[in-house]
Amino acid sequence: MTVTTPARTTRTVELRNGLRITLDEYGDAAAAAGTGALVLHGGAGPRSVAGFATAMSEHAYVVVPTHPGFDGTHRPESTDSVADLAVAYLDLIEELGLTAVMVVGNSIGGWVTAEMGLRDNRGRISALVLLAATGITPEPPLEIADPAKLGPIRTGELAFHKPELRLDPSTLSEQQKAGTAANQRTQAVYTGAGHDPKLRGRLHRVTVPVLVLAGEQDGIVPLEYERTLAASFPRATFRPVPQAGHFPHIEQPGTVFGAIGDFVDAEVKPDGE
Repeated sequence: MTVTTPARTTRTVELRNGLRITLDEYGDAAAAAGTGALVLHGGAGPRSVAGFATAMSEHAYVVVPTHPGFDGTHRPESTDSVADLAVAYLDLIEELGLTAVMVVGNSIGGWVTAEMGLRDNRGRISALVLLAATGITPEPPLEIADPAKLGPIRTGELAFHKPELRLDPSTLSEQQKAGTAANQRTQAVYTGAGHDPKLRGRLHRVTVPVLVLAGEQDGIVPLEYERTLAASFPRATFRPVPQAGHFPHIEQPGTVFGAIGDFVDAEVKPDGE
């Protein structure tokens, strides 16, 4: 039997405060009847979660916004923190009419995901999935690597377990290099020092179930950091992903989707509803 992959469409949504969000949509929003998944990218940009979103859209309506300022999109001066992104995306899911949303975030997208869980006072989020997420302050001697300081070659070595997935900078055009540098500058605006020293102490207020997935070979964010992050939530499941680095959804998609499926069955819809 041939399975048809849901089409991707791109559009821009203007929120009530005037902020414009460019997003990719996968699947049928009408058929989803208010349910869906919001997938948030990290510093590598929306392309780093496109394959994951495509695969997920075979089972759900999926929305992938581009953080304002990434990939040439406009970022207003007033939108300059992870908290701003979290509020914007809560407004976005409301604008889209979604009432039961699984929010999935990779790297700094995971940080935004956690902040959304803290601020969801209208109960539109059903679960959080964090993929190699950042956000809390690492406990010494643990450190989070900074790609802007490492350069693309070393970053690729630390981010991917599989050598064939590492970026070869020599293949990039000058325009692509400039785009990558611009994305790094935008990320720095949002994240500042790269973590929030107060975040860990607030995560006990997240009431929905949380799945934390961490690549065992992640050289960007240590495995023990992710274990500590998971322990900060009252309802968290921690799953290490073997043979994967900072992008487990790219290197081990089968394992990641299997873990999400188990999580949904056990924590999100334990009665099969």
